[in-house]
Amino acid sequence: MDENETGHVRAKEAHADALTILEKFDNGVALLSLNRPEALNALSPALREELAECFRELAGDDSVRCVVLTGNEKAFAAGADIKAMADARPRDMIRGGNERFWRPVQDFPKPLIAAVNGYALGGGCELAMHADIIIAGEGAQFGQPEIRVGIMPGAGGTQRLTRAVGKFKAMMLLLTGQPVAAADAERMGLVSLVVADDAVVDTAMEMAARIARMPPLAARKIKEAVLNGADLPLEQGMLIERQAFQLLFDTRDQEEGMKAFIEKRKPVFRGE
Repeated sequence: MDENETGHVRAKEAHADALTILEKFDNGVALLSLNRPEALNALSPALREELAECFRELAGDDSVRCVVLTGNEKAFAAGADIKAMADARPRDMIRGGNERFWRPVQDFPKPLIAAVNGYALGGGCELAMHADIIIAGEGAQFGQPEIRVGIMPGAGGTQRLTRAVGKFKAMMLLLTGQPVAAADAERMGLVSLVVADDAVVDTAMEMAARIARMPPLAARKIKEAVLNGADLPLEQGMLIERQAFQLLFDTRDQEEGMKAFIEKRKPVFRGE
């Protein structure tokens, strides 16, 4: 994708054997695509390492306000690389420290949209659940099939899935290993929006462009409040929300937003 109605490409980072393709647009949106089509974007150690580095870069780039993460038309990501894990022992998994590859995604401070076509299974489903918004194509499938190869999810599948859809739906997916279609995932609360397969990335990019026009400090604080307050008692969550709300009154974007509202014009937010 060189350009679309949401903005022109400002930079594109990839090389011949790149496992990810990163495109930065001049409207504050970045599109990060997994690029291992021959393996349905299975999350090999090398791909996870490259993905982590991309998220570290995007977190520190003030010109990027919202990120869209996607795969291709056949697969968002079809899980972990089973061939790379088949002969591993517990000591190998501990030494591998795969959690370090997930941390930059988990801690990513900016709005993140997953644009999902095809398979989002195992680690791919876990990766999608790290996003703040999931937009899925009608043909997309979500699931945690780890039990079918004798293991269980290890990157949040038992935790994020249960928080998203509740115990009984999560247990059904986890214990049977069977995937669900996008429409069912939406009904469960796992997916934000279902669109036609060929509209997934464009829909995600358009939504990202709208988010990128919003004040980035407010967006960051909203994400912090939702994620940090999710597992707290209501009163503690309300305290996080209230403090963040109050802090935003010390930003220039708050002044601009309210002034523009009063003057009946569109605000221009600068992240200050």
